[in-house]
Amino acid sequence: MNSIENGVSDFISLRHVTKSFETMSGDIVTALRDVSLQIPKGAFVTLLGPSGCGKSTLLRLIGGLIEKTSGDVLLGGKAVEKPTNQVGMVFQSPVLLPWRTVLENATLAADLGKLSRAEARETASRYIRLVGLEGFERKYPGELSGGMQQRVAICRALVHNPSVLLMDEPFAALDAMTRDHLQVELQSLWMAGDKTVVFVTHSISEAVFLADYMVVLAARPGRVVEVIKVDLPRPRTLDMVNSAEFGGYVSHVRGYFEAEERAA
Repeated sequence: MNSIENGVSDFISLRHVTKSFETMSGDIVTALRDVSLQIPKGAFVTLLGPSGCGKSTLLRLIGGLIEKTSGDVLLGGKAVEKPTNQVGMVFQSPVLLPWRTVLENATLAADLGKLSRAEARETASRYIRLVGLEGFERKYPGELSGGMQQRVAICRALVHNPSVLLMDEPFAALDAMTRDHLQVELQSLWMAGDKTVVFVTHSISEAVFLADYMVVLAARPGRVVEVIKVDLPRPRTLDMVNSAEFGGYVSHVRGYFEAEERAA
């Protein structure tokens, strides 16, 4: 198995997980095959791999949004069979309700019965301040930039205080400057708490900047080929991107993908 860190109890555990889908024509497509991965509590893990390698599928299996074909998916020692309050999710699109304000979108957990309305508003207001949206509480999604909308989505995912935050390319559609800024903000939010984060990205640089560990997946059917520990000090700054140490991690991962392309 790919145990991320020896001697640390596993919080998220995938054991020989395979996930296959049936297409409209009746063909069987295997997205993930025999994936084993152990993630300790409180780690920030990024998933990297070519398009179609099953990164998002792996995230949805952890979140209980889809069922595995075979194997075991465990969270805190318990089998994952459906979505739970332990998990918050952020997708590439913010998926905000256009008729609700920033604060109302962020407190959606209260409407779903996960929190009292007063508790949800208090917690949401705190996260809104932390992500730099104070003063925008009464604005509607149509009045916000893409980066601001994604910050609201992050607040919404955090309001019910999940143990795990799953993020599926949340910054992919943003411009480079906004993306850089949100990476720094996300790092700060994570360092201020005790959450385990699993983050899907196509950007090697983003993966290195955010991760304690990078999990590299091979092309479909997806399987874990390497787990890389990122030994860079925190908090990380954007200036570190230009350092030799940072570049070494980027080159290592890029070299793997270039070798796969040559072999294809």
